[in-house]
Parts: sequence; structure tokens; C-alpha cells
Amino acid sequence: MNPRIEEALTTLGDEVLVRKAQEDDDRAFGELVSRYETKVYSLALKMVRNPEDAEDVLQDTFLRAYRGIKSFKGNSTFSTWIYRITANSALMRLRKKQLPTVSIEDADEREAPVSIADWSPGPVDQLLNQELQQVMDEAIEALPAEFRQVFVLRDIEEISNAEVAEILDLSVAAVKSRLHRARLKVRNRLAAYFNENQKQKRAMGAQR
Repeated sequence: MNPRIEEALTTLGDEVLVRKAQEDDDRAFGELVSRYETKVYSLALKMVRNPEDAEDVLQDTFLRAYRGIKSFKGNSTFSTWIYRITANSALMRLRKKQLPTVSIEDADEREAPVSIADWSPGPVDQLLNQELQQVMDEAIEALPAEFRQVFVLRDIEEISNAEVAEILDLSVAAVKSRLHRARLKVRNRLAAYFNENQKQKRAMGAQR
């Protein structure tokens, strides 16, 4: 590509690039890919928790976007649209791989939070250690696919409830409900970890 043309494309906004891509300008679509591929891969990886699957989601996302770019009406931003495709592709992959689980519609909404013995028994770094990160990763991976979507978008990517609702084609109320239940499940997993740590410390103290 001519360096001047390439430089000109990088200065254009998403809306202009989308219009050009809809007019069969593959260079404009290529610029959109360059602009979003890292974000799409990062989001996919946080949802599917596997680099190989994330790569597949990345490829599927931009293939679907390329095929559907002319039908994009601009009712949302391009970023919201591409994240919606990413989330749907990740969800389909999770559903194919996931063991049978209770439907989120039938999940126990009365699940109570587990009591946490002490979340800060030592230095702050202890809360950020590798073991705790592994527990957090396992807690996220254990979430039903639909809960994981919302948790990743809202609490990890820090996208607003309104935009998460738009990305997932849900009501804001549904997003809040799923997020609450996802947070509760993650919290209970972390609570079990902290409580077990406390038991081990007490046992070690008793042996001294």
C-alpha cells in the first residue's frame, strides 16, 4: 500500500472507514481490523480462556464483520457492533465446549453469599498473588457462558451497563441481574479460598 494512503487511513474516524468499507474499499476494512484486532482478541481470550479458541473467535469475528459490513446501519458505534459479534462468537464456542449446565433461567437466584473470614490478613500484595489470580480465573471459567459474557464486559473491560446491554442485545435490567448473579458466584468461590486459608493458618498456629 502507498505509505501516504496508509497514513491517511489511520487518521480517519471509524464512521468514515465503515462507509468506505461498505463501498468495497478493502484497505479501509483492513484499517478497521488493525484498529480493533488486539481489543477483539483480548476480549475473546477473557471470555473463552484459551489462546487457540480466542484466535478462532478473532478470525470468525472479522470474517462475519467483513461479510456483514454492508448491513451495518450505524445505529450503534462500530466498536459496539464488533464487540457484539465477538461476544456472540465466543458464546457459541463456549456452548459447544461446555459440559451440560443448568440453564441460567433455572439457576438458583436464592444463592446466598458465603461468609468471608478475613479478606485482608496480610499485605495488599497477598491479595494479588499468583494463587489468588488462579482462583479468580477458575471462578470466571466456572461461570455459565451467559454470566461470563456480562462479567467480563462489565467488571473486567469496565464497559457501562447500557453499552453491555447494547452489545448483548439485552435490557439493562437483564444485564444487572446476570451481573449480580455472576458476582455472587465469583465472590463465593473467592470466599471459599480465603476461608480455607484461614483454617490452614489456624491449624499451623495450633501446632506451634
